[in-house]
Amino acid sequence: MVNLARQRLLVGNSNNSPPTTTTHTNPPANNGTTTASRLGGPPVVALDLDHRPHDPHPPHRTPRPAAADGQARRQVRLVDAALARAARALQPGLVRPARAHGGPRGGAEAQGGDDPLRTGVLAVKKGVSAMFVGGLRTPCTILQMEQVEVVAAKTRAKNGYWAVQLGLGHKNAGNVTAPLLGYYEAKGVAPKRHLAEFKVRTEEGLLPVGVQLQPDWFKLGQFVDARSNSRGMGFAGGMKRHNFGGQGASHGNSKNHRTIGTTGPSQGGGSRVHPGKKMPGRMGNERVTVQNLRVLKVDNEMGIVVISGHVAGPKGCVARRILMERNPEAETKLEQARLRHLELKEARKEGTIGEAMLASTAAATTAAATEIATA
Repeated sequence: MVNLARQRLLVGNSNNSPPTTTTHTNPPANNGTTTASRLGGPPVVALDLDHRPHDPHPPHRTPRPAAADGQARRQVRLVDAALARAARALQPGLVRPARAHGGPRGGAEAQGGDDPLRTGVLAVKKGVSAMFVGGLRTPCTILQMEQVEVVAAKTRAKNGYWAVQLGLGHKNAGNVTAPLLGYYEAKGVAPKRHLAEFKVRTEEGLLPVGVQLQPDWFKLGQFVDARSNSRGMGFAGGMKRHNFGGQGASHGNSKNHRTIGTTGPSQGGGSRVHPGKKMPGRMGNERVTVQNLRVLKVDNEMGIVVISGHVAGPKGCVARRILMERNPEAETKLEQARLRHLELKEARKEGTIGEAMLASTAAATTAAATEIATA
């Protein structure tokens, strides 16, 4: 039986003799290509038949055990992960399910998990004003819904997703191209100045073609998201565009008071200006989304919707996305989270944060199991 302790197979002798197997009690340190100076032949390749990789943790150097605080932190992270999973199980509608097969973009339950139930609308910004709400003066934005009609409905079987296409305003037929004019004629709708799509979660969110949406599509007190393009300001310098401080007014500075100074070439990445460097350029005319704006007033006769806060863009711009509320129970959940934070704060002071987190995880898991069993 061949001794497997240490063997070296010497290949490439000069006299074409068969390979020689040599046994070593203490093998040389070099296991690579060696020179056969003693044999008088060409270099040989040494193959270690019993080579073992280097052990990063030998027996005489065992890693130190983790500290108690490290174990506590790991336990808290595990509990937080369990709480997050339980929260996702309680709110399946807020998580987009995994994509499945059977359609252009997935199966029947693969898409639309985070889309709103109802479609949004298009509106024109008429201006900014203020109104008293509960005795408090509140700034608000006035939006007008001008002939907002449903032009088409996108289905999952044909398009891969559920969506409603809306049109805003009116456009003369002479200013519309022939293909688009034929599209409107096939739908039975007058040409629109603006078109936009709004994804909905299920087929129940689709609307018939030709239906006109009024301001009462929104409810008083509900929250919406307003998306529009900001006001274009043209070419602006560094002080206006990026809030640079400028340079000194005196002490030898001449005609460089508002310049940005050097752009920093030849530093780090070579003689070039890195992408994304803050420099003068076009400012504004960017898509801006303002979230959680409360609906203060709706008027079907005037066709206006008054929402709190401000919507980006000048007067007359189109708010291309007045999105419906994605989380109708936001205030209730926020209050629950606040109360839960106070409870954990008291438990942390008393030193019972671990028990409180475990109890909360168990309660959330039980509630999720009960809801799934009930459904």
